[in-house]
Amino acid sequence: MTGWTWEYEGYEAADEQLRESLCTLGNGCFATRGALPECAADGVHYPGTYVAGCYNRLTSDVAGRRVDNEDMVNLPNWLPLRFRLPGQQWLTPDTATVLDHRQTLHLSTGTLERRTTYALDARRTLAVRQRRLVHMADPHLAALRTEFTVDGVSDATELEVEALLDGGVTNAGVPRYRDLDGHHLTHVHTGSTGTDTVWLRCRTRTSDIRVGMAAHLTAGAPVRDRHTPPYAVQAVRLRLAPGTTRTVDKTVALHTSRDPAISDPLRAAIDRVGRAPGFDGLLAAHTTAWAQLWRRADLEVPGEAGPVLRLHLFHVLQTLSPHTADLDVGVPARGLHGEAYRGHVFWDELFVLPYLNLHFPEVSRALLRYRHRRLDQACAAARAVGRRGALYPWQSGSDGREETQELHLNPRSGRWLPDHSRLQHHVGSAIAYNVWQYCEASGDAEFLHTKGAEMLLQISRFWADCATYDESLGRHRLRGVVGPDEYHDAYPGATEPGLDDNAYTNVTAAWVLTRTLDVLRALPEPRRRELAERTGLDGAEIERWEDVSRTLHVPFHSGVISQFEGYGNLAELDWPEYRGRYGDIRRLDRILEAEGDTVNRYRASKQADVLMLGYLFSPAELHRLFARLGHRLDDDIWRRTVDHYLARTSHGSTLSGLVHGWVLARARRAEAWAFCQEALRGDIADLQGGTTGEGIHLGAMAGTLDLVQRGLTGLETREGALWLDPVPLPELSSYGFALRYRGHWGVRLRLERGRLEITVPASDRSPIDIRLPGREVRLQPGESRHLDLPDRPT
Repeated sequence: MTGWTWEYEGYEAADEQLRESLCTLGNGCFATRGALPECAADGVHYPGTYVAGCYNRLTSDVAGRRVDNEDMVNLPNWLPLRFRLPGQQWLTPDTATVLDHRQTLHLSTGTLERRTTYALDARRTLAVRQRRLVHMADPHLAALRTEFTVDGVSDATELEVEALLDGGVTNAGVPRYRDLDGHHLTHVHTGSTGTDTVWLRCRTRTSDIRVGMAAHLTAGAPVRDRHTPPYAVQAVRLRLAPGTTRTVDKTVALHTSRDPAISDPLRAAIDRVGRAPGFDGLLAAHTTAWAQLWRRADLEVPGEAGPVLRLHLFHVLQTLSPHTADLDVGVPARGLHGEAYRGHVFWDELFVLPYLNLHFPEVSRALLRYRHRRLDQACAAARAVGRRGALYPWQSGSDGREETQELHLNPRSGRWLPDHSRLQHHVGSAIAYNVWQYCEASGDAEFLHTKGAEMLLQISRFWADCATYDESLGRHRLRGVVGPDEYHDAYPGATEPGLDDNAYTNVTAAWVLTRTLDVLRALPEPRRRELAERTGLDGAEIERWEDVSRTLHVPFHSGVISQFEGYGNLAELDWPEYRGRYGDIRRLDRILEAEGDTVNRYRASKQADVLMLGYLFSPAELHRLFARLGHRLDDDIWRRTVDHYLARTSHGSTLSGLVHGWVLARARRAEAWAFCQEALRGDIADLQGGTTGEGIHLGAMAGTLDLVQRGLTGLETREGALWLDPVPLPELSSYGFALRYRGHWGVRLRLERGRLEITVPASDRSPIDIRLPGREVRLQPGESRHLDLPDRPT
C-alpha cells in the first residue's frame, strides 16, 4: 500500500472475493469486479459486470411463499481470457503451480495490473502480465492487455489463448440469496463481424433491457472465432521464443437499451469497438480523464489514513462519476461492486451526497432527480397506506416501488424470517436533508424552488398526516415505525411490527417540516401560487405543519433521550457474557434469534440511532431543534446520551463506526479515533467477515471522506456562508482538501496543528464569507488567511 497504489502479493483462494471487490474498476456507468480473467465463477472467484440502473425482477419460491425480488443484473462477462499448453488443461492459480503472484490497483490512472508466474514444467515458466481498464473517458469501453513471456528453455513454446464473451452468467454472488432465482438473462445470441470482432446480445427476462457487447482481439497472429452460445470465442496460437514477450489486446464495448442516442445496443457496441483506438490510445485518454477527476477531488492526508481515504474516494468515483450525471440512477448501497442488497438504493445517499455536493454537484443533482422522478410512485405508496404526501421506499430500484424483501435469511439458524425494515420511513427525511444540503452547498435556487420544493412538500405532508395528537401528552406522535437501529422492529410480545416515537424519526420529521416552511416562505409568489394550486396546499395545512413541527414527542428516560417510547423499559443485555461466548457479536440479532430469543427484548442497538442526530446536525442546530420542540438539550444531556448508547451498540453496520467517530470527535475526542479507524478499515479488513466480497459499503467509504471534509472541520454551508468549527483529532490534525462552493472552484482548506488556512483562487469573481466561532471573515479572490484555532478539551 502506498499513496497511489493498492497491492496484494501472493495468491490466497480464501481472499479472492475480497480482492475482487476492492480491485473493481468502473466509470459511473458500468463496473467490473477484479477477478482474474482465466478464472470462472466457481465459489472461489466471482467475476461480475454491472451497469448502473440495470435491474430485473423475478419471482422465487421461498419458505412456501412466492417472493418477488428485483436485482441489479450481473451482465455477460467480458473478461475471460484463458491460456494453456496445447492439449493440456487451462492454467489457473487453482490448477497450476504459481511461483509468484501480485495484483496492483493503480489509483492515479484507474488501472488494475496483475503479474503471475506459472511453472509450466520442471524447466519452463510462463510470466503473465495484465493491465485492465474500464474507460473513464468513454463510459462504454473497457480493455485488457495481456503479455506472455516464457523462460527457462532454448526452444520456442506454443501457447493456446482463448478470449470469450460469456453470456451464461447468473446472479450468484451472495450465498444467502441462492435460494432465489438468479437467471436474469435470456435470448443469448453470439456472432462475429469477420474483422477479429465477436459480439454477444441478450436481454433481461422481465424488464426487457437489451444488452449488446462486442470484443475486438489483437494478437499479432491469426484470430479464429467460433460461436457456441452462450459463448463467443476467439482463439489464437502464439509461438513464444524464450525471453520474448507476446501481447494480446482485448477491447470491449458495452451498451444497453437504456443508453441515450442509440437505436440498437448491439449495433452501437460493434460500431464503438470498431472505432476505438488501440490499447495505448485508450490508456492515454483514460489516464487524462482520471487526472481531471483527481484535481476536482483533491485530498491530502498524511499518515496511514491517507492511502485508505484515497482508496475510498477511488471507489466512490467509480460508482458515481460525472458520467452518472447523465443517468437516471440512485446510489447503490454496495456500489457497482457486487450483488449484496441486490443493488438497491437505501438511505446511504445521506452519507454520500454531502461529499459530492462540494466536488461534483452535478452528480448530486442527478441523484436527487432520480428521487424526484419517483415522487409520483412515493405518493401512490402513501395513498396505499391511507396517507397523504410521499412515502419513499426503504429500498428502491428501477421504478421507485418498495423493493425491501418480505423475508430474510438468518444464516445462523437457517430460518427465513419476516422483514419489517420497510417501516423505516425516515428515508423520506434523508431525501429532504439531501435536497437542503445540496441547495445550500451549490446555491441551486432553481432546483430548490422547483423539484426540491415539490419533494419537501410531499415528504412534509406525509409526516404531518401520520402525526396523531395525544391529549395526555399534549403532543403529536408518530407510531408504527422502525428507526435506523434496525434491531428493534416491534415491542416484546407484540403481534404487530413497529415502534412509537422513534426519537431520530420524530426529530428529523420536525426538521423537515421546519425547512419546508422556510422554503415555502422564500418562494417567489408566482411559484408559490402555482405549487399550491397543483398540490392543493392551503393555509390550514401550513398551520398544521407549523404545529406538528413544534409538538412532535421526543421520549426521555433516566436523563437521556430514549431511542423510542418504552425503550427504558427493556431489559439490559449481559454484554460481557455474549462477547465472551461469541467474540464477534456485530450481528447480535442473528445470535439471539438462533437461540430462540429476540433483540427486541433488550437495550441493544445494531448501529447509531439517536446518535445519528449528532451526525446530521451541529451541536448548535441540534440544541435549536430540541428547543423548538419544547425540550432542553444541553451538553450534559447529550454526553449522557452518547455514553448510554455507546455502551449498548454492537456496531453491526459499517456506518456505525463512522457515525460514532463523528459524534465522539465533539463529545469525547479521546475515544473518537478508534471508531474512525473502524470506519476506515471496515472494507479493507473485511471487519464484518465476508461481506466486502459481496460489494463495498459505499456509504461508509464516502462518509469517511466527509468526516475529514465536514466532520472534523465543522464545515456547514448555510446562510450564504461557509461555517467552520474545527475539532482536529491528534491522529488527523494536519490535512488539506479543495472544494467547490456555489460556483467557486478550488477553494482550499488546510488544517495544520492548531491553525486553519483558507485560500480562495484568484480566478474566482466574488468573495466568500467565512464564519468561525466568534469571528467573521470575508476572503477576496486570490486571498489566503491563516486562523488560529482555540484549544479544546479531549
